[in-house]
Amino acid sequence: MTGVVVARGLVKRFVTREGGLLWRGRKRVVEALRGVSFEARRGEIFGLLGPNGAGKTTTIKILSTLLLPDAGEAWVNGYDVVREPNKVRESIGVSLYSDRGFYWKLTGRENLMYFARLYHLDPAYARERIRYLLELLDLEADADRLVEEYSTGMKSKLNIARALLHDPPVLFLDEPTIGLDPGAARKVREVVLHLKREGRTILLTTHNMFEADMLCDRIAIISRGQIVAVGTPGELKAKVSGHRVVEVEVLAPDQRLAEAVKRVEGVFGAALSVKDPASGLSELRVIYDSDDSLAKILSLVASSGAKLLSVRSLEPTLEDVFIALTGERLGQAG
Repeated sequence: MTGVVVARGLVKRFVTREGGLLWRGRKRVVEALRGVSFEARRGEIFGLLGPNGAGKTTTIKILSTLLLPDAGEAWVNGYDVVREPNKVRESIGVSLYSDRGFYWKLTGRENLMYFARLYHLDPAYARERIRYLLELLDLEADADRLVEEYSTGMKSKLNIARALLHDPPVLFLDEPTIGLDPGAARKVREVVLHLKREGRTILLTTHNMFEADMLCDRIAIISRGQIVAVGTPGELKAKVSGHRVVEVEVLAPDQRLAEAVKRVEGVFGAALSVKDPASGLSELRVIYDSDDSLAKILSLVASSGAKLLSVRSLEPTLEDVFIALTGERLGQAG
């Protein structure tokens, strides 16, 4: 086993009941993970790229011992996540997309000191470690404010600081920049790159293709609980190299339009996403290979009854890889 974080055939199912509070219908089994396998190497940033509901957070929770898999195996830093959970927890820092774990009536510094005690850190070391982390994450000026006064970005950075208290070699970051303003998101990305330079192995989940492209050494694209491709950003984008991308803005399209476009000769992938449900404003993104194909695509759109508003030619991105592999856009699958 060469990977620091290894997942082999992970399966996770959740059982829910249809209906509301007053009526409970039949049970429904949701397959959150369907045989997820990958390896993150020592010292790299490994990304799980996929839309909401794809299985990213479930994967993180299994790897961090918060959930048990229904099938499959996983190891972190050489320790089995099921048989050696305490050893795994000693090796990892976890930042999930949630601020519910903080005590809002304590300051940021007091929260970190409380969690440092749970880690049994020496008080003098903890104070110095907290000072360093507050400075690293640009929180020193707000360290003695109550957490209830913190912005979303400040809470996200405090979450990362908590994950780093015990100086773990492996870090799990679940959507670390979601909901942040551009300045806060940029600072978090800078910190992630700094942590990599320190030699940590970082598993990062995101649905942001720009973030994945910028930060990750390798990426696993995940859709509907399955890994559909793994590679460097360059290797993944090479899957659509030589192809062209067009984004067509349309009004009130038939929802079957993308499926019809996929059948056009020379089309490599297509996906339709609704931008404004009230007006029916939508975007059709198509990967194709020639001017002849583009002409047929636009003709098909025009004959479908949808109003064509604009056409833009674009450079291929990781989202186009996702479309080519899944037939859906990053913002719509799940």
